Amino acid sequence: MSARERRIAELRAAIGEVDPAVARSAQEAGAVLIDVREADEVAEGSPAGALRLTRGFLELRVEEAVPDRDRALYLICAGGTRSLFAAQGLVELGYQNVRSVAGGYQRWKALGLPSERPLDFGAELRRRYARHLTLPEVGEAGQRKLLGARVLIVGAGGLGSPAAFYLAAAGVGTLRIVDDDVVDRSNLQRQILHTDGRVGRSKVESARETLLALNPSLRVEAIPERLRADNVERLLEGCDVVLDGTDNFAARYVVNDACARLGIPNVHGAIYRFEGQLSVFWPVEPAASRHPGYPAKRGPCYRCLYPEAPPAELAPSCADAGVLGVLPGVIGTLEAVEAIKILLGIGRPLVGRLLVYDALAQTFQELEIDADPRCAWCAPDAIRPALEDSNLSCTAPVR
Repeated sequence: MSARERRIAELRAAIGEVDPAVARSAQEAGAVLIDVREADEVAEGSPAGALRLTRGFLELRVEEAVPDRDRALYLICAGGTRSLFAAQGLVELGYQNVRSVAGGYQRWKALGLPSERPLDFGAELRRRYARHLTLPEVGEAGQRKLLGARVLIVGAGGLGSPAAFYLAAAGVGTLRIVDDDVVDRSNLQRQILHTDGRVGRSKVESARETLLALNPSLRVEAIPERLRADNVERLLEGCDVVLDGTDNFAARYVVNDACARLGIPNVHGAIYRFEGQLSVFWPVEPAASRHPGYPAKRGPCYRCLYPEAPPAELAPSCADAGVLGVLPGVIGTLEAVEAIKILLGIGRPLVGRLLVYDALAQTFQELEIDADPRCAWCAPDAIRPALEDSNLSCTAPVR
C-alpha cells in the first residue's frame, strides 16, 4: 500500500463516509451539503441545494457560510477522495460533525439524486468574455469564478470608480458599492463613474447606472450608507474580497479590523497629490490562504503598517491638498487587478508588499512589510477588541 493509500484509509477511518442517499436525507433534515469541486466541474452539474465552496477557498469561507461548528456537514467531490481531505481541514477548524460522501458526485448521479446545473455559458457571454476565455489562466473555469464572486467596494469616488469599472468589465458578478455621498462637480475631475448631469444625485446610484450600462448582466448592490463599526460586518457579509477606496484613516481602520476578523482579503489603495500606495492586507496563515501566490509567511494588516493615525496636518484630505486627477485611475485600476488575481487564485498578490507610485517621476517602488506579531487585530493569539469607529491606535492587549 502506498503512502497516499494509507493516508486515505486513515481519513476514511477518522472522518467516516456515508452513502449519497444518506447525505441527501440529512440535507433535507437541515444538514449542509458542501460541493468542494472546482467551478468547471460544478458547471456540469451539482447536488441540488448544495453550498458550493471550492477546495481552494473552503477553510477561508466556511466559517462565514456555516458559523455553527456543531451543524452537520457533508462534503462531496467527484469521486470521494478530495472530500476526505477537505473534511479533515474542517475538523481542524473545530467543526464537530463532518462526513465525506462516498463515491462523490459520480455516485450521486448514478443514484438519480436531485442535481442542478449552474450558469451555462451562452453565445452572448462567450462573446463578451472571449479574451478572458482564451487565457489559460482564466478560461471558462476562471470566468465562472468571476461571475459567481461578490466584491465590496467601499467608496464610489476616485479609487472606487476605475476599480468598479474594470471589475464590471471583467464580469465580477456582484458588486456591492457603499457610499453615502452625492455627486459634486468637483468630483468629476477624477471620479469617472459620474457625469455632469448627475450632480447632486447619490453616488452609488450614479455608479450603478454607469456599471449596468457597461455590463447589464451584473448585479450592482448600491448601498447609500457610511461604513461604520456597527454596520461593517453586515456590509461584508457574503463578500469574497473587499476593495478599500476610502479617503480617511477612521474608515480604513474599520475596514481593516473587520477584514482581519473575518479573514477576507482587503485590497487597499491610497492617494495623495502625485503619489499613490497599494497593498493587500490578508493576515491569514499561508496554509489557510489556499492561494498559490500567497507568501510563505503570514501577511500584515493595515494596522501593522500604520499602528496609529498620523496628525491631521500630516495627512490632509484631497480637498485640502489636491490630487492629480489621473492618479486614482492608476491606483484604482491596480486595485482591480489585485482583486481579480485573488478571485482567480492566480499570480502573486501584494501580501506583505507595499507598492508606491510616484506620478511625477513615473516610478514604482516596492517595499516589504512584515506582520506585527503583537498586533491586536491580526496576530493569531490576539485578544481582538470590539469594532469601534474610534479605534485609531493599535494598543489593545495580546495574549
